[in-house]
Amino acid sequence: MLKNSIYGVLKPVLDRLCAVLMLIVLSPLLILIGCLVAIKLGRPILFRQVRPGLAGAPFMMFKFRTMLNSLDKQGKPLPDSQRLTSFGKFLRASSLDELPEIWNILRGEMSFVGPRPLLMEYLPRYSEEQFRRHDVRPGITGLAQVSGRNAISWNEKFEKDIFYVENVSFWLDCKILFATIWKVFRREGVSAQGHVTMPEFLGNDQAE
Repeated sequence: MLKNSIYGVLKPVLDRLCAVLMLIVLSPLLILIGCLVAIKLGRPILFRQVRPGLAGAPFMMFKFRTMLNSLDKQGKPLPDSQRLTSFGKFLRASSLDELPEIWNILRGEMSFVGPRPLLMEYLPRYSEEQFRRHDVRPGITGLAQVSGRNAISWNEKFEKDIFYVENVSFWLDCKILFATIWKVFRREGVSAQGHVTMPEFLGNDQAE
């Protein structure tokens, strides 16, 4: 298991050191994106949502907003496809909306590489095997992301997540990070077919 390995001890330390460095180096870009979000999408600049982390423990995740706050006549948010602007699509396709998660890494809640943190309501829908994705800290990028991002099925995502949990290593993390750069450059797998992102995970009967 990762927690019993040398890399398991070093990985959170390396994550935090790299997070400090990246926050310093990327601070001008973070400020620029924040200003553009405020101008094009309004406030708040950041999207905040509670997500499950290590062992399923909840934490507050931060991202740049990519959608408008448009509501219907009943005061409910319009569908994602109607609230996602071209600027928001660019942020998602380039993964620039994920940059504030570096702060989550600095806080010890996330890692650069690991299964993506999904929604809290998904926790009771997982099988025992699928819940193992929470045996490690969630990541900004992961094996499922470089294997198809939102263009692969839920079952395929979970299979990649469990494979990562069982085989995590320094070299696998390096491979995933380099593959992420390539995927972001090519903007592959941003959306599932027929959706602007990924459809909701409703349980294993509908995980295909």
